[in-house]
Amino acid sequence: MYFKQATLDDLDTIIDILSDGRNQLAEAGVNQWQGDYPSRKQITADIMQGAAYLFNADDNATVGAVAVVPSPDATYDTADATWLNTTDPYVVIHRVAIHSSHAGHGYATQLFEKIIAHITKEHPEIKSIRIDTHTDNMAMQHLIAKMNFERVGKMDGVYHPDDACFVYEKIIR
Repeated sequence: MYFKQATLDDLDTIIDILSDGRNQLAEAGVNQWQGDYPSRKQITADIMQGAAYLFNADDNATVGAVAVVPSPDATYDTADATWLNTTDPYVVIHRVAIHSSHAGHGYATQLFEKIIAHITKEHPEIKSIRIDTHTDNMAMQHLIAKMNFERVGKMDGVYHPDDACFVYEKIIR
């Protein structure tokens, strides 16, 4: 398994993966990503700032997408959270999706493991990783807990007026 930084040539692939993720959430009854987020404009911005990545299986098939956004991230400006790291640089994992055609192979866990290992090895200045997910997204909450993130708070209405999300943080140094 490996990941690679996305380019504008990968935009449609990322949009396809995230659209599939939106459909998976809807089928599970989770009201996350059901509006205009994440938008094509957002994904283009992720690519342009070097934050968008594709996750590939050993056979080179693209199985997922993720954004790893450097701090500061204004998304968390209104979060009601008690952050574990309040001063040092952090990154945020956003817009994680594994395409449904690759579900059931543990790819989401492997994606998290690879991203965390990459940040730990290549970015010694980063002290923690933050992530959030919808309060109804039990699958992502399970994965986040499995990866030893600590729930540090909640935020409302950031991605969509009706959204309620839990926020998490993991100290890596």
